[in-house]
Amino acid sequence: MANEGRQDATHLLMADHRKVEDLFEQFEKASGDGRKEKIARQICMELKVHAMIEEEIFYPALRGKIKDDDLDEAYVEHDGAKLLINEIEAGGPDDSFYDAKVKVLQEQIEHHVEEEEKIRENIFQQARATDVDLVALGEKMAARKAELMMRADAEGLPPAEPATMTES
Repeated sequence: MANEGRQDATHLLMADHRKVEDLFEQFEKASGDGRKEKIARQICMELKVHAMIEEEIFYPALRGKIKDDDLDEAYVEHDGAKLLINEIEAGGPDDSFYDAKVKVLQEQIEHHVEEEEKIRENIFQQARATDVDLVALGEKMAARKAELMMRADAEGLPPAEPATMTES
């Protein structure tokens, strides 16, 4: 098997989705501000890395090959999440609305995951129907993810930067 141990891009992203869903569940069950903050920060880091590999590699590879409206919506959904991620990272569990921000982020991510992998004609189904080499794309994404995770561990990641929203 030539592809043994290699993940295609959609499977890599789905694994990220499951990990973040698990972290949100842990956050809901957590007690103590320190534990909640640690989980929330991990959620934010995982989502920042995930959004970066999607926006740098996955979405551009699919532009013009799947519905552009779906990709445009995905970028805007990422930006909404990034705004909350930056708010959560800048604050702490004793801040007003901290838990609410994490909950709304969870709801936004659940909606985004549904559009990428669960609804009819989702982004992942469309990707699989293209001529894009999803295994090669997955390898490129896995390498970039590993690089970003090492950077996150060593020095942290900068605040998430929205791609479609401008500050006035």
